Amino acid sequence: VQQISFINELEKLKAVYRQTWLKVDSDRYENTAEHSWQVALTANILAEHCIVKIDIANVTKMLLLHDVVEIYAGDTFAFAEKEILGNQHDKEIDALNKLMDLLPKEQKEYFENIWTEFEQAQTNDAKFANAIDRIVPAFQSLSNSGGTWKKHQVPKSKILERNKYLKEIAPKLYEYLLEQINNSFEGDYYK
Repeated sequence: VQQISFINELEKLKAVYRQTWLKVDSDRYENTAEHSWQVALTANILAEHCIVKIDIANVTKMLLLHDVVEIYAGDTFAFAEKEILGNQHDKEIDALNKLMDLLPKEQKEYFENIWTEFEQAQTNDAKFANAIDRIVPAFQSLSNSGGTWKKHQVPKSKILERNKYLKEIAPKLYEYLLEQINNSFEGDYYK
């Protein structure tokens, strides 16, 4: 019964909208459930580009789990002011506790550990998961003529800093992303 309550609560993730709008349906923003699915699949597609050993099953779990806290905490734009992002972390911890309390003790501890590993980004698995979580929105902005970056006037330096894990763990993917970003900024997204 506890597990079913948790599964039913996950339904709410489909109603949490992000800053990224969809190229295929430009009249609406992506929801967090769609984002979680896409990053999990993308990690499995791009895992071969990792230069360190990773456990793709663990990475996939992180990517499917890390944003469930948005059910209660909501989504915050990745390039928001530091004060907003700082408050978001506290909201996410409260949301994590509320959600995980729906699960049996063993699963609660297991999922909390996966979520924490992702947030701390110290292991190779977590660094790769974070890299993928950040490269997918980058691809989306690149395919939408600047998308969210253009809307919020995000400087290239911030975009590159946000993708630092990619540079460390999958440098060829980082070089590809850097080339695409350089081309897009030369194309004057912001004019």
